[in-house]
Amino acid sequence: MADLPDKSSAFIDWYLAVVEAAGLSDKRYPVKGMNVWTPYGFLARRQLDRVMSREIEATASRPVEFPTLIPANEFQKEGEHIKGFDAQVFWVTKGGSTELDMPLALRPTSETAIYPVFALWVRSHRDLPLNVYQIVNTFRYETKTTRPFLRVREIHFFEEHTCQVDEAAADARVRSNLEAFAKMAHSLALPFVPVRRPEWDKFPGAYYSVALDIPIGGVRTLQIGSIHHYQENFSKPYGISYETPEGNRKPVQQTTFGLSERLIGALLAVHGDAKGAVFPSEIAPYQIVIVPISGKGADGMDAFIGGLATRLQDRGLRCWVDRSEDRPGAKYYKWETAGVPLRLEIGPRESAAGTVTAVDRLGRKGSIGPTDLEAGIVRKLSEFDEELRKRALATFQQSFATATTLEELRNSKHVRVVPWCGTEACGHAIETAIDGSLLGVPESDLPIAVPAPGLCVACHSTGPTKWALAGQPL
Repeated sequence: MADLPDKSSAFIDWYLAVVEAAGLSDKRYPVKGMNVWTPYGFLARRQLDRVMSREIEATASRPVEFPTLIPANEFQKEGEHIKGFDAQVFWVTKGGSTELDMPLALRPTSETAIYPVFALWVRSHRDLPLNVYQIVNTFRYETKTTRPFLRVREIHFFEEHTCQVDEAAADARVRSNLEAFAKMAHSLALPFVPVRRPEWDKFPGAYYSVALDIPIGGVRTLQIGSIHHYQENFSKPYGISYETPEGNRKPVQQTTFGLSERLIGALLAVHGDAKGAVFPSEIAPYQIVIVPISGKGADGMDAFIGGLATRLQDRGLRCWVDRSEDRPGAKYYKWETAGVPLRLEIGPRESAAGTVTAVDRLGRKGSIGPTDLEAGIVRKLSEFDEELRKRALATFQQSFATATTLEELRNSKHVRVVPWCGTEACGHAIETAIDGSLLGVPESDLPIAVPAPGLCVACHSTGPTKWALAGQPL
């Protein structure tokens, strides 16, 4: 059982080792960047889908599923959007041995697949708002180094697409998406900052883009999702319009909200440690693993363990009994590496007393029972999640620091909070200094307390400045 690489000094090596050791993905499939979802990884993905669906449906969004293939003529209607994706598109040009009359794109994202149908669905103001989402696979010909969950060619993707009556309603939908993601992030114990991307880095075809960013060590950041306001940039070329109460026709305003399997990578990056993965209980493939410990007086132990597992499962908990022939120490190592929130050790003494020895993934150990055993186990899970959130928030807040000069930027060991005048020239000067990106202006309170922004860090302008974030996206 080899030690994992050091997370702080060799993050990528550590990350890849954790994914493999935890059995979350198999990258040996013969198409680069298209990885196999293993049983354990698939269970994590299923729980992630459940969390995303629950929170977005609470905002009156409904599930749909659109086809994977997009006709080239529909795909090419929105020029700026196509320019942004052209180099990443997989094309289907044959059906069997027959050349297709119209090439078909494997969806890189679904605007151009969905919007021709939206033009049929939306006829009157009574059809608005239209809020729908799907969880599907998207395909992008990624030319950079691929990494499980973080950068792949076949992406497990959540995307909401909406049509709104006017710009104010579309802005309100963006706010609603931010609130929904805040609830998802709470379930995943993931502190984040919503950042409005600068004009040169917004999504192709967007009026504005809000990215959901997290720090993952040093100056590095990871974008874990995005929300886009399109205004009429798609509704006009696709003819999505409605009849107003006054009898006029008006293009809809549109928004999208996108998340992906990258959230699983973010969980590993934020919560993982020297022992391996750490899963919050909402998304853990198994929330509880029971490890039987045989010994003298084991009569009745199997019945106690089986009964407890059944009662926990009846409460809706994901519980697994490890009845493998491995020694207890090997089992402890395995499930710690896999990030299981709570391990229950049960031997003859515990079964006789109606108790369990509980060890959470943060290493806290104690006895539970015999009174109201299941409630005590549920309480332990809740305490684990709260401590995980507390630790993640502390690390998050320690990941940012202000920089008011380019020299401070160059010597950065943190994600930098910088005063910026808003010009593209100064934005690029900041990016050059940090050898990274000006992420943009936060849409919420800054992660750290700061005074009013002073002179622009790049041009020293006395004009109005805003605090912006700068880092090195992974």
